[in-house]
Amino acid sequence: QVQLVESGGGLVQAGGSLRLSCAASGRTFSSYAMGWFRQAPGKEREFVAAISRSGGSTYYGDSVKGRFTISRDNAENTVYLQMNSLKREDTAVYYCAADTARVRTGLRSREYDYWGQGTQVTVSS
Repeated sequence: QVQLVESGGGLVQAGGSLRLSCAASGRTFSSYAMGWFRQAPGKEREFVAAISRSGGSTYYGDSVKGRFTISRDNAENTVYLQMNSLKREDTAVYYCAADTARVRTGLRSREYDYWGQGTQVTVSS
């Protein structure tokens, strides 16, 4: 079992920055990949970013490349999402997820087996 708790969401103006955190517990954190997804009202859940178990490989959705950075601290059992140059279209509920069943880092929501409760990010113009 893995428990995930996100924090750091909020209201920010367009062009601003936020950093999301996701604290994990329950299994050895460095043994599984982590990802961030988001879901806006009326839209499907969208892949944002993922990071391998060691942190050596990162992956990004096209809409956030160059603006968002995923990182992890395996000593602190935490994964982060630094979001810069935020746009109104980044408004969504952001979820962190753990991919504990696979060796390779998943890029699809169905590849993740544990999810946090989500944190709201709202970008105003």
